[in-house]
Order: sequence, then structure tokens, then C-alpha cells
Amino acid sequence: MNNQDEGLKREIGIWGLSANMINIIIGSGIFVLPAIITGILGPASIIAYAFCGLLVLLIMLCYAEIGSKTTSSGGGYTYVVAAFGKYPGFLVFLIGFIARICAIAAVANALVDTLAVVFPVFHSYTIKFAFLVLLFFGFAIINILGVKKGVGLVKFNTIAKLLPLALFIVVGIFFIDTDNLKWTATPSLQHVGEASLILFFAFTGGPTGLIVGGEIKHPERTVPRAVIISIVFLILFYIAIQTVAQGVLGSRLSPDMASPLAVAGQVVFGPIGFTFILLGTAISMFGNVSGQTLNTPRSLFAVSRDGVLPIKAFQKIHKKFATPYVAIMGFSTLGFLFAVSGGFRTLAVFSVAGALLGYATVSLAVLKFRKMPEMRTKGFTIPGGIMVPILSIVICLIFLYHLKLAEMLSVAIFIAMASLAYWGFNRIKKATIKESGIKNQLKSINDDNATSSR
Repeated sequence: MNNQDEGLKREIGIWGLSANMINIIIGSGIFVLPAIITGILGPASIIAYAFCGLLVLLIMLCYAEIGSKTTSSGGGYTYVVAAFGKYPGFLVFLIGFIARICAIAAVANALVDTLAVVFPVFHSYTIKFAFLVLLFFGFAIINILGVKKGVGLVKFNTIAKLLPLALFIVVGIFFIDTDNLKWTATPSLQHVGEASLILFFAFTGGPTGLIVGGEIKHPERTVPRAVIISIVFLILFYIAIQTVAQGVLGSRLSPDMASPLAVAGQVVFGPIGFTFILLGTAISMFGNVSGQTLNTPRSLFAVSRDGVLPIKAFQKIHKKFATPYVAIMGFSTLGFLFAVSGGFRTLAVFSVAGALLGYATVSLAVLKFRKMPEMRTKGFTIPGGIMVPILSIVICLIFLYHLKLAEMLSVAIFIAMASLAYWGFNRIKKATIKESGIKNQLKSINDDNATSSR
């Protein structure tokens, strides 16, 4: 596996990569989760945030190690190909790619619905359609104009989405009633596990931020540092949000509350607080779409680059801007079509299980890398031997065990269909190579005949 993507520029540093991962991870979930987690654990909710954050950190450390050693674009796909070959890599790519298409389409629709609460004009289908065109293709154009511009937009969006939440924390501290934070009982391990399973997906998304591996400066140092910075920051940030929300609302913070942070914001900032936090939710979703547009097309570029997907156009690099412009436009077009058609609802069911399988496979790849002489001494290695990768695999398997049977069956069916697709692509590729070989042989014979006749 090449460690350099020809034509791509390495312009993403530690803070750009950290902002990239934070931007993708913080979606709309944190704006509603405090009520759900409080419904399970009460004032002891911060235990779930700390515990779940630790579990996610273990998984992300595996990505930090392997991402510092395999520095091409493609993220999980590239890591798995380097460890186990193209077929497992293709499955990881396709499951992740479809999941991200569904996610960006769902977030875009949720963004329109959120804006419609404040601006009723967004209830119009025409306005919604026009907005989605501007959203998807506007971000596509910005990212085609250069990775530096794409990362700059991500940095701006990260600050914009963190600002309302940071103000909520700083100002909200003065509205906390400490009685609301007193534990009435120690939560059971079962309840902590239940809350952590729900919270787990508020911490995921970090691996998507590493798909731009071919454009990261000094990845052997940048990747592990950015991973640790982003996950530790999010653990502390989420705990602070939960503490303020719990301290301000107390017993009013119930699972039935649709917008707990917006309600708490009304207490903290007055009548305008509800709208302020609601717009913060919209900005968060806006940033998530921009982050996906920066990252996910690089995986489409990678499978085309490696010949796994027989569509050569996706590996094209813009001569002036050094970006995979066809892959970016292709991803944005698919996202737009899924968003306006509602197709994401049909395929979204397998995304959770698919993500967990991807995490487990990358954790296995870490163990394989450590046995490969050319990889063993490169980049960053997690301290503690095999303990962290093994724990990461166990965590993924436990979460998979607790998913619904329908989700697992959907993944099994999807893997079977993806395998058939891979077989079909291979047949096409072999047929193309064979045809090309015959043509070359005929050309060689004709050239020889022409030479002989002279």
C-alpha cells in the first residue's frame, strides 16, 4: 500500500485534524441526550459519559496507531486492505460509505426541520429543495477548490458549533442548583451499560475524520496527537454540558423532553435562549455536513485508486486544486439524491452494526500490523502490548450483541450483496485486462508484420 497519494497535498495539521474529528463527532445528539441519560441514571449521569468516553478512546487509539503507519487516503478501508487484502477492505468501504451517505442525508433533513421551527418558510418543499442544492453542491465546490479551504471551513464550523455550547456551560454554571446534582443512589452496572450503549454513538465519527490520511502533515505524529486531543476534549465537554443541564433543570430533565438543552437555555439566557440553542443545533448539523463532504469522498477516491471499484473517474485529481474533484461531486450528488428522496431511511438500519464491524476489523488490523516487519517500527504504537486492541474488539462485540436482530440480519444481507458486487467487479476487471491484453497482442503482431513487409 502506497504511503503517498500522488497529486494530493499534505496541508492538514494537528489542530485542523482535531477540529475535523470534533466537527464530525458533535452532531445533533448531544442536544437531546442529556434528558435520555438522566432518565436512566439520574444525577449520576456523568459516570456514563466518563465510562463511554474511555471505551471510545480505546477504539480510537487503535485508529491512531494504524493511521500513523498507513498514511494514504481512505481511512478504515486503506487500513484493512493493507492488513487483510482488498475483499475485506471493500466490505469495510461499502458499509461505511453507505452509512455515511445515509447519515449526511438524515442530518440534512433534520437541519431543514430545525430551521423550519425558527423560519417557517422552510416548510415549503421548493425552499427545502433549493436549500439542499445549495448545501450539498456549495460544500462540494468549496472542497474542490482545495483541501486547505475545506479544512478552513471545518475549523470555522467547529468554532461556530462549540460557541453556543461553551456559552451555555460558562453562563449556565451560575444557574446550577447543587441539590440537583446530589446522587440519591449509586447506579447499577447494568444501568451504566445501558446508558453507555446509547451514548456510544454520540462519541463515534472520529474514524471518518482520518479518511483524509493522504493530506495530513507528518501523520506519524499528527494522527495520534489529534485523536487524543479530540476524544479527551469531547469527554470533558460532554460531561460539562450534562452537568449544567442537570444542575439547571433538575427533575424537569426527563426522557420525554424533546429539546432539553433548548429548555435549559431558556432558563439560562431568558426567552431568547430556546432559539439560541436551537440555532446552535442547526449550526452543529451544518458543520457535520461540511465535515462529511471533506472526508468521505476520499474513501471513494481510494477504492478507485486501488482498482477495487472499476470507475476510474473517481481517482482523478484536479490539476490546479489537487483535490479528488470527481469523487467529491459524486458523493455530494448521492447525498443530495438520498436527502430529497428519503432513501436514507431504508438503508440506515444497518449503519450502527456496520460501524461496529468496521471498528472491530480495524482493531484486528492493528494486531496484524504488529506482525508485519515493514509496519512494526513505523509511527505510533499504543503502550500496553495487545491489551488495547483486544479490549477494543471486545467492546465492539459487546455492543453488537446488544443490537436488535433486525440490524444484524440487515448487515448479513448487505455483506452478501456486497460480496456479489465485489465478485462482479472482479469479473469486469479481469475481462477488461484480458481484452486489453488481446488488443496489445494484435497490435504487436500487426507492428511485426508491418516491419517484415518493409
